[in-house]
Amino acid sequence: MKLLFTIAFLLTFSHFLQAQVRQLEHNQSPGKGKVEDLSWMVGYWAGPGLGGDCEEVWMPAVDGHMIGTFRMWENGKLIFSEFMNLVQDGESVSMKLKHFGPDLEGWEEKTEWTTFKLIEITENKAWFHGLTIERKDDQLHFSLALTENGVRRIEEFKYTRKPL
Repeated sequence: MKLLFTIAFLLTFSHFLQAQVRQLEHNQSPGKGKVEDLSWMVGYWAGPGLGGDCEEVWMPAVDGHMIGTFRMWENGKLIFSEFMNLVQDGESVSMKLKHFGPDLEGWEEKTEWTTFKLIEITENKAWFHGLTIERKDDQLHFSLALTENGVRRIEEFKYTRKPL
């Protein structure tokens, strides 16, 4: 009986994680949307993530681009930062970002980005391939699918709006 309960729990938990973060199918077209549909992300946000402290700042959209920055530190020491760009991509939106070490050395090659393609946008939630962003009042939640050593997991970032 315990084995059946454990299997049922794991299947339910696995389904919950899959529903949290969606993936585009191999031949699936990206969802439709406009960068301006993500204006609910604008602001300064801070909270825990990746075992440390994180901050993000999102600026209002200009010319089909919404620019953001991210930094993560642990025990007062900068671990890495990101430059992010929500960009209009035809009838869709993509999030493109680059990672930087504390010395500003880029993780991606000069002409490469980490890209998340849009699946769907609602009034306060956006699903990208491998990333979900949701606004709940003064909270901004990110769920990010990560794969390390062949093991997939969901990393949660739960930010609170902060004054500048």
